[in-house]
Amino acid sequence: MQSKKNPCIVVAGPTAAGKTGISVKLAHLLNGSVISADSMQVYKGMDIGSAKITEEEKEGVTHYLIDELDPKEEFHVVRFQQMAKQAMAEIYSQGKIPIIAGGTGFYIQALIKDVDFTETGHVSSLREKYQRIAEEKGAQALYELLCQKDSEAARQIHPNNIKRVIRALEFAEETGMEISKHNLEQSAKESPYKYAYFVVTDDRKALYDRINKRVDKMMEDGLLEEVTRLYKSGLEEDDVSMKGIGYREFFPYFRKEISLDECVEKIKLDTRHFAKRQITWFKREKDAIWFDRRDYGNDNIKIAGAMAEKWKEIWNE
Repeated sequence: MQSKKNPCIVVAGPTAAGKTGISVKLAHLLNGSVISADSMQVYKGMDIGSAKITEEEKEGVTHYLIDELDPKEEFHVVRFQQMAKQAMAEIYSQGKIPIIAGGTGFYIQALIKDVDFTETGHVSSLREKYQRIAEEKGAQALYELLCQKDSEAARQIHPNNIKRVIRALEFAEETGMEISKHNLEQSAKESPYKYAYFVVTDDRKALYDRINKRVDKMMEDGLLEEVTRLYKSGLEEDDVSMKGIGYREFFPYFRKEISLDECVEKIKLDTRHFAKRQITWFKREKDAIWFDRRDYGNDNIKIAGAMAEKWKEIWNE
């Protein structure tokens, strides 16, 4: 019996797991369109470092949240949720299924669980207060405040991500509630969608090898030139778009603090660490249905086919 809820399919997993190719094959099988759940691919002109899908790779499948914002614009979970909902409405109006593809677990959760962020409105005086602390005492001092107020949120946020640390501190002061507890309650909500949450995985060594080779290929394809162009256009280290892996590592190189080889090795290391954190996140998702590439001979078509069959079972339950 088909659900009265609208359908939605997630293709998630760590970076370099093959989500992009699989989501395209799945879209062909199920008459779908793809919504990118990626914090970098939404930006125009940031193609190589974000491993952005090419027109050829799209194979005629419509993609949303790709090349939609200027790198000077701020992109965060609330804006992703708003833009993705608009895309879903358009996809449903065409009689198609939205396929959410990406590795940003928090974005995916916010969308499929329709997390309510209305309580996290920012009060400028609070923001200014915490920004002053960061400027006068440093990011670590600000982070230590968060450790005291919301230790769980502190475990989830990098100490140098000042904007997220400030948001968590603002929320605690405005509401008297830990943002980590709020997020947990929201993630436990029943989804307004009938969805399948597919996660692609692979042998850790194979994944890391692919990451290293992909970074080398990015350098061959002109990553240094891409980031240099963005840097010369006026983008700074504090811009949200420049905090992405593959971009932020170049600033110490531009300041002549490290060599280009050291910069490339740092991108590889940061990407591998990111992949590890992504896997940890997806392991916490109770609804996740895992697809190990090794079980399908590393064949994206076979993986997409298995996902399509599983989706039909779920949709007809």
